[in-house]
Amino acid sequence: MSNRKIRMLRLMEILRQETDEQNPMLAAEICRKLSDMGISCDRRTLLRDIQLLNEQGYEVMSVMASHEKAYYIEDRSFSVPELKILIDAVQAASFVTERKTSELTEKIASLGGSHRADILKGNMVCFNTRKHRNESIYYNVGCFEEAIEQKKKATFRYYDLNTDGQRVYRRDGQLYEVEPVALVFNEDNYYLMTYSVRYDKTVNYRVDRMDRVKLSQEEICEKAFELRQSVVGYTEQVFKMYSGKTEQVTIRFSNKLIGSVYDKFGEETKMIPIGEDESIATVQVQISPTFWGWVFQFGNQMKIMSPDSVIDEYKSRVEELKANI
Repeated sequence: MSNRKIRMLRLMEILRQETDEQNPMLAAEICRKLSDMGISCDRRTLLRDIQLLNEQGYEVMSVMASHEKAYYIEDRSFSVPELKILIDAVQAASFVTERKTSELTEKIASLGGSHRADILKGNMVCFNTRKHRNESIYYNVGCFEEAIEQKKKATFRYYDLNTDGQRVYRRDGQLYEVEPVALVFNEDNYYLMTYSVRYDKTVNYRVDRMDRVKLSQEEICEKAFELRQSVVGYTEQVFKMYSGKTEQVTIRFSNKLIGSVYDKFGEETKMIPIGEDESIATVQVQISPTFWGWVFQFGNQMKIMSPDSVIDEYKSRVEELKANI
């Protein structure tokens, strides 16, 4: 590589990482930094290089500072608010371990340059104390992405945690062989959506509860491939990734719960006012323990109106709860 190409690469590295609109860098400072890297550069050469960069669309801006020109990169891929949202999302995700959270936060912050990185990290609040410990999460996600792209099966061991936080493997540690359909991020966790030939339905697995993940050379079946076309519709109807019979359920609730209903079923949910204090809505859910847990938390502020089969199950579960008191 020629000396000029090396100089141009280093120049862009300096401008991207150490400058922005609030922190332009004097030409003399840029030349000094290049010199510290063992690259000779005077002001005239620097001016020619910056002119060439601008001709190629890199938008190196200049301002006067202390009677001397200073330079900075104005256009960045991400703004500070965008980077802040990404960092907060990583901090909140429990499936990302503490070590991976720290590493990923550093990488995201660096996208804004050194000055913005300091601001982002200085304003950061670490609020998730429930981080998981499976350090292979990155590898697992990468392997499944490859399997989905190549239409291949995948294998892994699947485990639960006991009261001591130790792994207890299902099937006595035997490998699961699955047909990946999609990776789904839902309610703070990553899930692998798969197709089960045996049961002719989808089965979901938490990615942070796997180890020994490997790509198989065997191709997935046609049904699994077809399911990929309906992934969006499937994830919309699944409630917290628990399997169960899908039903159109009409609920009646206090207007105090309007926000909670929108949060769970989306802001496109149609609501009909009933009197001054209540509303009803018809939503599509999979009837599951998680659904009932969500309903029960609101007590007498929410009521199932239809269908009758769901009302009957609701009454049965209430009786079971009463029997345990």
